[in-house]
Amino acid sequence: MEKKNIDWGSLGFAYMPTDKRYVSNYKDGKWDDGALIDDPVVHINESAGVLQYAQTVFEGLKAYTTEDGHIVAFRPDMNAERLEASALRLQIPPFPKDRFMEAVKEVVAANEAYVPPYGSGASLYLRPFIFGSDPVLGVAPAKEYQFRILCTPVGPYFKGGAKPITIRVCDFDRAAPHGTGHIKAGLNYAMSLYAITDAHNQGYDENMYLDSATRTKVEETGGANFLFVTKDNKVVTPKSDTILPSITRRSLVYVAKEYLGLEVEEREVLFEEVKDFAECGLCGTAAVISPVGKIVDHGKEICMPSGMSEMGPVLKKLYETLTGIQQGKIKAPEGWIQVIK
Repeated sequence: MEKKNIDWGSLGFAYMPTDKRYVSNYKDGKWDDGALIDDPVVHINESAGVLQYAQTVFEGLKAYTTEDGHIVAFRPDMNAERLEASALRLQIPPFPKDRFMEAVKEVVAANEAYVPPYGSGASLYLRPFIFGSDPVLGVAPAKEYQFRILCTPVGPYFKGGAKPITIRVCDFDRAAPHGTGHIKAGLNYAMSLYAITDAHNQGYDENMYLDSATRTKVEETGGANFLFVTKDNKVVTPKSDTILPSITRRSLVYVAKEYLGLEVEEREVLFEEVKDFAECGLCGTAAVISPVGKIVDHGKEICMPSGMSEMGPVLKKLYETLTGIQQGKIKAPEGWIQVIK
């Protein structure tokens, strides 16, 4: 299929409508057969559950053109499982995993012309989501839902290379114990908007959230998990029931252990430990790893030894290995790559 006339090198991380999206509706206790449609506009009642009580969950994953010319998706089964867990927490009927996987294939294949070519640094971002669609007035779960997958081509998160960012310790809480911090719900991201806007206004790139119970332990940022590296090259990642189980983070942990032979600790990380780490990074679908060069705690600066000029050596190796797997340069663990074409 001939590619769209897009300047792949100038793409940012922004929405561009593509030709097709997948839609399935839940009514009378079951999901319908679903279909690819042309219309990007969602038509719902003004009192729909998603509008009144934020009953919505979502996912994010990417499809790539590999070095040998195949179009692949990275670990979509993990996104299907996490979407199911998120849905159950918000009393949303889960979309079946096998159908999720098939819908991913259909959407990518139908929008093949928008899949960026290998070497462009760009990819096709997929956003699966479910929302309450029928009218709700009293506080209760909706009875009808819509599952959709949209896709859009996006550029590399870092143009010109990943430069270390500056983050601050945030005074706001991201998630409460026994709350919804461990699921990918729209409401979690809505509550972070004030904090991230304030951080940007103060000259910071991101927020570091501490646990809301004691404010002594590192949790995550508004949309990414933390990775730390000790001075003896041990990879440490925070463990908490209120942290979103990042698929990128879990993949990087595996890569660290099985590909690079590094020791990995998944444990509670006290904030007082941060000053002793050699490297710090944020990990997620969009950037894979965003290096952190400086953390500011109410005026007190913690400068990472890896510096403000480039990604530290261990995080760089992790980044290169995982992106190499995604792009087909390095053999992937079994089941990680779903070949679409």
